[in-house]
Amino acid sequence: MTTATVPRGIGDALTDLPVGHFIGGHWTDDPTLQPVENPATGEMIAAVADADAGTGMAALNAAVAAQESWAATHPRARADLLMRAFDLLHERADRIATLITLEMGKPYAEARGEVAYGAEFLRWFAEEGVRGGGDYFRAPAGDQRIVVTRQPVGPVYAITPWNFPLAMATRKIAPALAAGCTVVLKPAPQTPLTALEFMRVLADAGLPAGVVNCVTTSNAAEVSTPIITDPRLRKLTFTGSTVVGRLLLAQASRRVLRTSMELGGNAPFVVLESADLDKAVAGAVLAKMRNTGQACVSANRFLVHESLAADFGDRLAAELSRLPVGDGLAPSTRVGPLIDSAAVDRVEGLVRDAAERGAQVRTCAEIGSGPGYFVAPAVLTGVDPESRVWREEIFGPVAPIRTFADTEQALAAANDSEAGLVGYVYGENLGETMRFAEGLQTGMCGVNTGIISEVAAPFGGVKASGLGREGGSAGLDEYLEVKYIGVAL
Repeated sequence: MTTATVPRGIGDALTDLPVGHFIGGHWTDDPTLQPVENPATGEMIAAVADADAGTGMAALNAAVAAQESWAATHPRARADLLMRAFDLLHERADRIATLITLEMGKPYAEARGEVAYGAEFLRWFAEEGVRGGGDYFRAPAGDQRIVVTRQPVGPVYAITPWNFPLAMATRKIAPALAAGCTVVLKPAPQTPLTALEFMRVLADAGLPAGVVNCVTTSNAAEVSTPIITDPRLRKLTFTGSTVVGRLLLAQASRRVLRTSMELGGNAPFVVLESADLDKAVAGAVLAKMRNTGQACVSANRFLVHESLAADFGDRLAAELSRLPVGDGLAPSTRVGPLIDSAAVDRVEGLVRDAAERGAQVRTCAEIGSGPGYFVAPAVLTGVDPESRVWREEIFGPVAPIRTFADTEQALAAANDSEAGLVGYVYGENLGETMRFAEGLQTGMCGVNTGIISEVAAPFGGVKASGLGREGGSAGLDEYLEVKYIGVAL
């Protein structure tokens, strides 16, 4: 990955920040504030409004009031708005990328990449939204005609995580707007600044009042529960942990809400005997270290053929040791901080548990005693399959490795998880590699590639990793209801 020079200072990015809720096309002025912290320094960089249940309901009221007129807006007008927002995101990429790095910690070069990736959802769904879809045909018996059309689901509640604060918002809001749905967005409390800045982008692009609303809060349950249980809400979309996803699904079931759930992962990264080791190591670095390992698609469990395992482990450790760790605003940084102190405690606990069960820990960087929430990249070998680091999603720069003797053994180990979001497999024997990919119990698979996310592809998992798909043409379908009209002639 190339480094990027930060073009402006921190003060420039934090100047004229929107810090209130965005409801009904207006910014609120709230007396109750919550701090926003820079995970690289532990310092507070801003304070934003802290919503209560009443604020959340005001946002839902605004979305409901705007739903009928937005659904009636013709698709080309909705697409034009998304394209104006696409252009504005690129015009403001420096500022937004700096905000992402400040509040989330990822290296600035990755933050710039997130802005470009997030913007692509606006362009993709602007194009998808005008293509339409439906059917008209004669019923098999009789003179009746069957008309099949699609209509907006209705008001949407979108809950986004902290690890991709722009891209996860655009991945939900863009298809909702293209389909004719209004939205209430609740970003993660750790990263509200990017979401609020995106609201300003939408407003400047000409978004009608109430079509997208945003509330920031430190008490998700207090704000979310009344919204989810309100009969006027028609869809819930959430990206986050499986634990929280299960709770939200239970709430949504009472109202029989449409749901899209992109939940936790535990991605296997499998290196078959036929793999090209140069490709596999390079792919492992990409799949493991993107966003300092804080991504649901991060490689979590490394399964390497026993003939390649020692060399693979040595080379992966060497590559990780070359990645500079530090503040994401430093141009050379490749590994940023974790999101907060609780994340550091959890990752360090996973490594300790593995070591106590016999794993060999090879630390691949030196972390100083200064401020910030940093964890040294590490490679673990000889990992017990019952170790927490093997069974749980790591969300950090730690690579546990186990070996296997044959592909059947590897496939069984790879599928031995309740998660089923993504997997990776490397091998030069195309038939064997493709059969392995097809046998993985995951919603997505990367074959000889460590990067799987693509705007034009359906993103989502199976088993406990979620329901529905985001991106691709399937991403628009999530916000549309299929309606059948029978016509007697």
